[in-house]
Amino acid sequence: MSRANYSETRSVAGQPELVLTGRWTLRALAENGKTDAAWQNHLQELGRHDAVSWNCLDIEALDSVGALLLWHTWERKLPELLLISPAHLQIFERIAASDREPAAVVVPRSPFEGLIVLGASVLAFKRHVIDFIDLLGRLVLDLFHLLRHPADLPGREISANIYKSGVRAMPVTALVGFLIGVALSYLSSLQLRQFGADIFIVNLLGLSIIRELGPVLVAVLVAGRSGSAMTAQLGVMRVTEEIDALATMGVSRSLRLIFPKVVALGVVTPLLVLWATVLALCGGMVAAGFQLDISYGYFIETLPKAVPVANLWIGLTKGVAFGLAIALVACHFGLRVKPNTESLSANTTASVVSAITMVILIDAVFAITTRSIGLPKF
Repeated sequence: MSRANYSETRSVAGQPELVLTGRWTLRALAENGKTDAAWQNHLQELGRHDAVSWNCLDIEALDSVGALLLWHTWERKLPELLLISPAHLQIFERIAASDREPAAVVVPRSPFEGLIVLGASVLAFKRHVIDFIDLLGRLVLDLFHLLRHPADLPGREISANIYKSGVRAMPVTALVGFLIGVALSYLSSLQLRQFGADIFIVNLLGLSIIRELGPVLVAVLVAGRSGSAMTAQLGVMRVTEEIDALATMGVSRSLRLIFPKVVALGVVTPLLVLWATVLALCGGMVAAGFQLDISYGYFIETLPKAVPVANLWIGLTKGVAFGLAIALVACHFGLRVKPNTESLSANTTASVVSAITMVILIDAVFAITTRSIGLPKF
């Protein structure tokens, strides 16, 4: 077997010429040690000169490996001075055809692209509304079923969700409530002191925390903690096809999975609102004592007089509405998860954002409808 080799000569015209001989195949190159980097680098240095003539007529055999070696030596183009047999030239032509950069695909833009995007958004919103109404309908049917068959009440599931969403959320809600009370009292006292209105710190803290801040802060925490957990749980069950397995066994997914979560958050959220409100008032009372020298006894005695009890009932009612809305939104997005991890993360994020948005909308509705209840009249 003749080795792959080359020799440097001079052509008839006096130009430098490289004469390639032997078998330029994978086996021949490997057996003769022509695949090492030093030999290839030397060959490439010779190929950088445009005036060099390449004589490949004496090549006995050429395969794709040898052709690619020469192709890269020639810097991915055929040299201007090249003598080669037609059969070997076809190999290089095929390599050149496959080595071309693909043409950039230009996607034509429709003049109605904005309208198309708007239509797609409207259709997606329509699907969300239909699925949400379907979810509400299933829950109503489950409620009527439980009225006829109280023994089917999923008590264990409800108690488990109450423990996970309520009891285990008490530390974080207490901490956030207390710190919010301290911060609000401290900042308010700086302004009230300028006008000699120190005693009105009780009115300000009581009304803002009991009526607005307490319910909204708890709702945001519940949406980020319990709402995302519910969406992720249902989403994982969708990915692992556990929900389909329940349907195969004849178990109602809405009764066993959704109904307990909705009931649990409807019960737990107002209790967490009361818990966080008490801690926030305690934090505000402590800060008011340090900043304005208001005694704890005066604060506790003045609070019921300054804030009508109707504000407490409004706050607790908000807690019920917020809890139900968060649970419904979380279950809605959890059931929309497709069997892939990307859909799971996207729907979990959308669940938290949508739940917080829903909380703000409901709070705005409460602010408008209860504007004449529990507020001082001037």
